[in-house]
Amino acid sequence: MILLTHGYFLNEDLKEQQIMKPYVPLGILYISAYLEEKGIENKVFDSTFSSFEELKTELVSTKPPVVALYTNLMTKLNVLRIISFIRNEPALKSTKIILGGPEIRHYSLQYLKHGADLVVIGEGEETIFEVFSHFRQKGTFPLNCPGTAVLVDNQIKTNTERALIKDINTLPFPNRKSVNLNLYLDTWKKYHGKSMVSVSTMRGCPYTCKWCSRAVYGGTYRRRSPSKVVEELLCLKKTYNPDAVWFVDDVFTISHKWLKEFVFEVKSRKAVIPYEIITRADRLTDEVLNLLKESGCFRIWIGAESGSQKIIDAMDRRVDVEKVREMIILSKKKGIEAGTFIMLGYPGETKDDIRETIRHLKVSQPDYYTITLAYPIKGTPLYEQVASSISGDNEFSKNTDRDLDFKRTYSTDYYRHAIRWVHNEVNFNKSTGIKKLGFKIKAEISQILMGLSK
Repeated sequence: MILLTHGYFLNEDLKEQQIMKPYVPLGILYISAYLEEKGIENKVFDSTFSSFEELKTELVSTKPPVVALYTNLMTKLNVLRIISFIRNEPALKSTKIILGGPEIRHYSLQYLKHGADLVVIGEGEETIFEVFSHFRQKGTFPLNCPGTAVLVDNQIKTNTERALIKDINTLPFPNRKSVNLNLYLDTWKKYHGKSMVSVSTMRGCPYTCKWCSRAVYGGTYRRRSPSKVVEELLCLKKTYNPDAVWFVDDVFTISHKWLKEFVFEVKSRKAVIPYEIITRADRLTDEVLNLLKESGCFRIWIGAESGSQKIIDAMDRRVDVEKVREMIILSKKKGIEAGTFIMLGYPGETKDDIRETIRHLKVSQPDYYTITLAYPIKGTPLYEQVASSISGDNEFSKNTDRDLDFKRTYSTDYYRHAIRWVHNEVNFNKSTGIKKLGFKIKAEISQILMGLSK
């Protein structure tokens, strides 16, 4: 038996406790379904609504021969904590540890030296199946399995890259029955008034944004057929009847041909569920927005990252900021809520660029926006660009790439104050009366602090 888990604990995430929008770990649910289809017994320990202590109890009581852990930036430190527990618990001395996920490709050696027996690099289904099939027969992990790395005589042995699955329509639906999905649905209902589930229709992204990691799927674009996606929606409606769906794809409207087929399928088969997506402004048109609206789309997140064309070009976003504004405004006119993403502190960004971002938000007036401070993820072009100036405590067992800093145009504190400047200016634009004055004062204070922290 193989135990699949992911080391994310909602009760330890204070920020998410304020947001309360948890989603099931689709990656390991795909792995679970694939193994189940192949006759491999597996169990999912969904840590989201559990605790580290409960996971420890589960491990000691069941003593699984293999534990497979999904690892990303959010879960890295907990994954290391879980590995350390397994390695130091006498009852688990025979348990083998497999790691997979986007964190693995560029830190394979470190994870192996921390105690993992084998790491999966890239897409996981076929690799995990081959590894565990070998383990069932031989009692050991293979040394030459494509898509893996192992330690041999304390030296890393990285095997050949595994070819990606050509037709992802062949994959079974995520094994949602292996988790208590009602915990997610009820949480969404309680905090947001509607239940929501996540669905994936594609793998990979062909775009080249310099800050974005492609550690699992590379620059590929593979899509499930519209009929297959609608079949999954019908299963969700029948089993869970969610109020809404979150399509986790990087660019939902990348193919207009696919979208038209999807709209036909979802309407003709009476599978419409209100849904939310992420996309790019250059993959939106008046016709596309109409298609989205009639098929149930109620919210679109349109990537922008900056209101400055100079910064967008530096990121290799390959989009026109005017087009972004146009599509945010047009989406709202169509009755679709519009959200957007902003990133501050990118190399070369000045106050004038930030001022352009403020103008961008004031003109387009998205219903929602988020702001993050740029950070370099290992393996990305941004990381390579700033590698010589990266600073901060990068001790592997204590920090993640989110803790890395680099030399920016101004200090990092400058951009932290700039985030508050943006928020206050946007709120000033939306407010009236005494609140408006308050936001203006806060905006001025933020600018003063920016000047003091240059």
